[in-house]
Amino acid sequence: MRVVTWNINSVRLRLPRALELIATVQPDVLCLQETKAMADQFPAAAFAEAGYPHQAVSGMKGYNGVAVVSRLPIEETDRCDFCAKADARHVAVRIAGGPELHNFYVPAGGDVPDPVANVKFAHKLDFLAESRAWFAAARTREQPMILVGDLNIAPLETDVWSHKQLLGVVSHTPVEVEALGALQAGLGWVDAVRRRIPPEQSLYTWWSYRPRDWDESNRGRRLDHVWVTEPLAGAVRDASVLREARGWEKASDHVPVIVDLDLP
Repeated sequence: MRVVTWNINSVRLRLPRALELIATVQPDVLCLQETKAMADQFPAAAFAEAGYPHQAVSGMKGYNGVAVVSRLPIEETDRCDFCAKADARHVAVRIAGGPELHNFYVPAGGDVPDPVANVKFAHKLDFLAESRAWFAAARTREQPMILVGDLNIAPLETDVWSHKQLLGVVSHTPVEVEALGALQAGLGWVDAVRRRIPPEQSLYTWWSYRPRDWDESNRGRRLDHVWVTEPLAGAVRDASVLREARGWEKASDHVPVIVDLDLP
């Protein structure tokens, strides 16, 4: 089973890119974040026509939003409203004959890494804490599950272009990395991408729109992740990042992450 996660940064604006991705990569399940569309605005028919009729969409007007589109039958199991903000940042589905999948869009956290001075940063930390508590209460580490999405944190030194220069920058601060690590440790989640791509190797999934030439400057961060619980750890066959998607016409600032699993 091929699972792809991508912060598309507006599904309606980048629908042609999503269809290009489908044609190129042929995922079984495609998970999108930052769709920026209400459920009734989501281009469901276009995805169905492309062979992905099974869909679970959580959206809001102009911001956030997550969606799962699949060529395999899926059943929605949860959509959690962490921090009671109704901001469409989570949806979970069970894949027919397979594991449960959680699609997340963690808050970015603003610019100031101080929860007292910056309510957005406080929201990010609260979101991670509530997510951890929810999983501890509602799921067990023995359940085969996949967690994907834009988690908006680059935890490893090799997940950023400069560990030293980004230690005080939101997405790589120690307090965020610790919070993400606590969420990961809660159910013993395994980083599927780093299981196949060595942690010593620099790897990015996001490049800012600000540099004139994102490729030449290469100041990236790995913000997009795929995790699996231990029962699926041995099933991770391959993982890759579609770096060239950052150079597509009207590209998102994130690129797709691809994980292949050998499932019975």
